[in-house]
Amino acid sequence: MSSPLSVSRPVALVCACGGCALLLMTVLWSGKWTQGSPQVRLSVGILLLALALLSILLLDRSEVGRDGLLLALLPVGAAFFLRAACLDYASYDYRDFLAQWAAFFRDNGGFAAIREQVGDYNVPYLYFMAAISYLPMPDLYAIKLFSILFDVILAWGGLRLAQKLAPGRPEAGYLAFLALLLLPTVVLNGSYWGQCDSLYGALVLHALACALEKRPIPSMILLAVAFSFKLQTVFLLPLWGAFWLCGVVKFRHLLVFPVTYFVTALPALLLGKPLGDILGVYVKQAGQYDQKLVYNAPTVFALIPGGIQLTDAEMALLSKVGIGAAFLLCLVVMGVLFHRRKALSPALWAAGGAVLAVGIPYLLPYMHERYFFLADVLTLAWACADRRRLPLAAVVQLGSLASYAVYLRLKYNFVLQAFGQYWVMGVESLIMLCALVVALVSFFRLPEEEPFYEE
Repeated sequence: MSSPLSVSRPVALVCACGGCALLLMTVLWSGKWTQGSPQVRLSVGILLLALALLSILLLDRSEVGRDGLLLALLPVGAAFFLRAACLDYASYDYRDFLAQWAAFFRDNGGFAAIREQVGDYNVPYLYFMAAISYLPMPDLYAIKLFSILFDVILAWGGLRLAQKLAPGRPEAGYLAFLALLLLPTVVLNGSYWGQCDSLYGALVLHALACALEKRPIPSMILLAVAFSFKLQTVFLLPLWGAFWLCGVVKFRHLLVFPVTYFVTALPALLLGKPLGDILGVYVKQAGQYDQKLVYNAPTVFALIPGGIQLTDAEMALLSKVGIGAAFLLCLVVMGVLFHRRKALSPALWAAGGAVLAVGIPYLLPYMHERYFFLADVLTLAWACADRRRLPLAAVVQLGSLASYAVYLRLKYNFVLQAFGQYWVMGVESLIMLCALVVALVSFFRLPEEEPFYEE
């Protein structure tokens, strides 16, 4: 089958050869890792190769033909070689938290230890931590492989979403898949940092794609599972409120959310974990990080000069203002979508999602570096479907990546000084503010189109 990408067969073959060479280097790079026996390291390298093969199989769904798949071997090979080069790094988060949690499960009976108070993640991720305690594989590699698996599922979600946003253009999904695999914050988040934001990010993209495909029940199931992994899923929950207001999702579909969430918690309940511990995990998380208004995130609170010492009362007031502003933004997005419910295109839903994914973490207090992950991936998928959104995706990625650099380098990128004051994250905050303004302008200026969903 010919490719709609207008690429010549010789170019496609050269890219395929380059990609295969990179994939071979990915496996050989396992010899440079330092944990586990040579046989274990080689098996991890082969698992990375298997995930690369899974990427190609999923990419085949973009219907770009044989030449398109051959061409894709080069970026896929690059994506997995980068991950192999990152895999041996142990971050502070891994050493201080994840490694200790994994050791706790190994020393206390694996799944039997779920009943205990360990970690501050919700139970679905604890199931995974318990499962790897039985594996003859270094915890560092197992944790990162799990995140890399969801990097692939995330790219697939971007493919599905971009195809819905640009029907009749299979190259849109193709580009979204490859771009998400190579997005710097996606690469760094899982394979370098050892974080798991791809888990909920992937599920949210698939949930949004299902909603736009008029499949509300799978959409609600995926959204609930995403929420069970990470609280940050709430940044896009108002979009499903708008889906309900506009009739895309019925009230009976909304009930799927709590039922699914209960199902994710059921194994932990059967293993003896108290219900209060399960339901209170997100309350516990919120209470852990309320000592200052921002944690190296490019939010509005980073615009407060570093030399100003706020009292507890002032911090409490500012946090309430931020929460109120975020709530108001949710109402505005939902109100506009409801007002335009007779002509809601997939692009308008994507625009509303972009405003929420950028704006809510920008306005909320106590945000961390990684909390713009949904903004990173959603705006990029939209940009692959509509190149006019490339500036938005680029600005979001710039602000988000800069905040990653602060944590990973343990050093601020820029320190602005003026009028006797200084700002350690002021540049990054202004970049993300620009992204929010661009997202809002796109949201309000999108023309009316034929609705994608009718009774």
